[in-house]
Formats: sequence, C-alpha cells, structure tokens
Amino acid sequence: MIDSIAHIAAALMAARKKKGLSQRALSVKAGVPQSHISKIENGEIDLQTSTLLELSRVLDLEVMLVPRQLVPAFQTLMREVSGKRGKQIPAYRLEDEMEEDDV
Repeated sequence: MIDSIAHIAAALMAARKKKGLSQRALSVKAGVPQSHISKIENGEIDLQTSTLLELSRVLDLEVMLVPRQLVPAFQTLMREVSGKRGKQIPAYRLEDEMEEDDV
C-alpha cells in the first residue's frame, strides 16, 4: 500500500460504505472505473487529484488543505462533531441556540 494515501483511501472507503454504495455504484456516479476504485481503496495506485475531487463530490466530502499548525485544532473539532468524545455538539452555533447546561 502507498503509505502517503493510506488514510485518504480508508476515508474514501468508509464514506462509500456509510452511504451504502458498492464500488460499482460509486463507479457509475463518479464516472471512475470500478477497478480503479478498488485499486484506490487498496492503496495500489497513486490517486490523481481530479479523481479524488470527483469521488469526494459524490461521497459528500470536502477536500481541504489545512495549515500544519492548525491540524491538532481541526482534529479536535472533527472528534467533537462526530461524537467521539461524549455528547455530540455542532462545531459552532448561535448564542441563542445554547442550552442551559452549556452556560
């Protein structure tokens, strides 16, 4: 497996499965051959940016470049939003949306 894209390949596969799509269904929606999706998910090929963007679009993902010094903060936000640390809360909300126990 190409180590530099292993985490991207895993994220794409997890998003595909979460949406209940087979590789074949994703292939049809994204216009990427199913065999290519299989190779991407198995880390057998280097992923092209255009393919990454198209797969991301279909899987409702956003590709972002995050400054390295902000990665820890970004990862904390992602954990909180995904509910991996107790109560699930949005990454942001309006003041009038705050609950009594948040004050």
